[in-house]
Amino acid sequence: MIKIPDIPESVVVRHGAKAWPLALAGAGLLMTGSLLSWSGDPQVLGDLSISFNPGGLQIQALALALLAVVLLLAHKGPLTSLGQWADTALGLRALATWALLFMVMVVVAITIEAGGLINIDPGGWISLLGAVLLFAAARLVLPRETRDPAEAHLPGWSEILVIVVLMAAILFGTAYALGLTDAWEFVLFLVFVTGVVIAGIRAGLLSWLGHVTPRHRHVLTLAAFAAAFFFPFTQNGSDANMSIASQILIFGAAAMSLNIVVGLAGLLDLGYIAFLGAGAYVGATLSTSAFATIGWNPPFFVVVLLGACVSGTLGLIIGTPTLRVSGDYLAIVTLGFGEIFRLSMFNLDGNNGPDLTHGPNGIPAIPDLAFGSFNFGDTHNVLGIPLARFSNYYFLLLVVIAFIILVFSRLNNSRIGRGWVAIREDEKAAEAMGVNVFGLKILAFVVGAFLAGMAGTIKAHQDVSVTPDQYIFLESAFLLAAIVLGGMGTVAGVMIGAVILKLLPEKLRFFSDYRLLLFGLLLVLMMRFRPEGLVASKRRQLEFHEEDEGLAVRVEGEFAEEVKP
Repeated sequence: MIKIPDIPESVVVRHGAKAWPLALAGAGLLMTGSLLSWSGDPQVLGDLSISFNPGGLQIQALALALLAVVLLLAHKGPLTSLGQWADTALGLRALATWALLFMVMVVVAITIEAGGLINIDPGGWISLLGAVLLFAAARLVLPRETRDPAEAHLPGWSEILVIVVLMAAILFGTAYALGLTDAWEFVLFLVFVTGVVIAGIRAGLLSWLGHVTPRHRHVLTLAAFAAAFFFPFTQNGSDANMSIASQILIFGAAAMSLNIVVGLAGLLDLGYIAFLGAGAYVGATLSTSAFATIGWNPPFFVVVLLGACVSGTLGLIIGTPTLRVSGDYLAIVTLGFGEIFRLSMFNLDGNNGPDLTHGPNGIPAIPDLAFGSFNFGDTHNVLGIPLARFSNYYFLLLVVIAFIILVFSRLNNSRIGRGWVAIREDEKAAEAMGVNVFGLKILAFVVGAFLAGMAGTIKAHQDVSVTPDQYIFLESAFLLAAIVLGGMGTVAGVMIGAVILKLLPEKLRFFSDYRLLLFGLLLVLMMRFRPEGLVASKRRQLEFHEEDEGLAVRVEGEFAEEVKP
C-alpha cells in the first residue's frame, strides 16, 4: 500500500515533477561540499580542514549522498529494476532526514569545539545546503507500487556474497567506532549508521535480508564468527579497545544466559548478576593469587566446571522455592537473592563469618591464565600484529560465547524450548496440555546460572580482582535491558543490545552522570516504537502487531517451511 505523503497532496501534484532533479542536485551539493574543507581548525572532529582529502565525517557524508543517488536512480533511472522491489521514495525520505540531521549536528559540533560559526569553511555550508535541498525534494518524490521483497530471489552465490559484505561492513564499522576518541565523532557516526539502517528498513531492503539470511543460516553464522575472530587484527595491538571488546563479550555471555530464563521461559529475574559473581568468586578463590583463601589450585578447565556447577547449584537452591511464585513476586524474590549474594560476599571477611572472600576488599592480584606455555598476559605476534593481554582473553571468551549460543540455539529448537515458550505465553494452558511447568522452570534457572558461572570464572582473571561492588543490582538491570532492547529470545538481538549498553558508556563518558537517564529514555522509546526489540523473533513480533495481517501470513509461511521434513 502506498502511503500518503506528509505534505499537502496539491503541493506534491504541482511540484512532483521537480522533485527528482532537485533531489539529485541536493545530493550533488552534499557530495561536492564533502570534498571541500569544513573547518579551518585542524584539531576539530578529526581534521576536516583539507580540501579533496576528506576526513572520516566527510566520507560519511559522501556515503549518504551516494546512497541518495542510488535510490534516485532506482526510482527513476537506469536502476529501476531495483526500484521494483524497494520502496525508494520512503527510503529516500528517511535517508534525507538523517543526512540533514547529520549535517546540522556537524555544524553545531564545529561551532562548539572551534569557538563559533566563523570557523565553518564554505564546504560545510555547501554540504548543509545540499542536505536541506535533498530533504525538501525527497518530500515531493511520489511513492509507487512495489513488489514484495520476499519474492526477490538472487542466485545463491550472490546472496552469500551479500551476507559476507554485510559482515565485513559490520567488522570494519565496529573497528572504526572503537578507534574514535572524540565524543562528537562517535555520536555523529552513530547518526550516520542509524540513518543508513532506517533508510534500508523504510526501503524494504532489510526486509529482503530477513528472508535471505534464513536460507543461508549456516553461512551467516560462520561469517559472523569469522568477523568476530578477525576483529582483534583490525586494532593494531590496541589493548584499550580490546578491553572494551572483551567486556562486551562477558556482558553478552551473561545476557545470553539470562535470555534462556527471560526470553524463552518468561521468568523475570532481577538478581541474575549473582550467578556471574558466584563463578567469578570460585575462579578467584581457586586461583594462585596470594590473597586466595582456598589452598587448592586445580587446572583452569576444572575451575570453569566448578564455577559453573556452583552457580547452577545456586540456581537450583534459589529456584526451587521461589519459582512457585510468578510475575512481580518472582521479580521481588530474585532481586532479594541478588542483594543477599552481595551482602554475603561482604560478610565472609573473617569477622562476620569465615574468611573466604576478604569482605569488601575482595580478592585482588589474580594472575593471568596460562595454558601450558601460553600465558594470557603476554603479547603474542601473529602475522606481524601484536595481540596483547585483552586480545588473548577476547579469543577465549569468543569460544565461550560460541558454546553458550550453541546451547541456547539447540534448546530453543528442542522440545524443551517449545515447552519454555508455552510457559511464557500461558503457564496454565501449558500445564493443562501436560507440560511439566515447574520442572522446566527449574531447568531454565539451572542452565542459565550454569552458563553465567562459566563466564564468571574467566571474568575474574581478566579483571585481576573480584569485589562485591562489581555485582550490584544495577548490573542485573543492564543485563535485562540488553535483552529487552535487542529482542527477547533472539541471539543477534541480545548481542546487539549488549554492544549498545557496554559501548555507549565507554565512548560517551561526558554523559556518564546521566547514563541511567539515557538508558531509561532509550527503553521508553523502544517500548513506544518497537516493543519487540531491535531484532525480534517472528513470534514476538506477531504478539506486538496482531493487527498486521501481512506479517501473520509471512510468519505462518515461515513456520510451515520450518516444519517441512
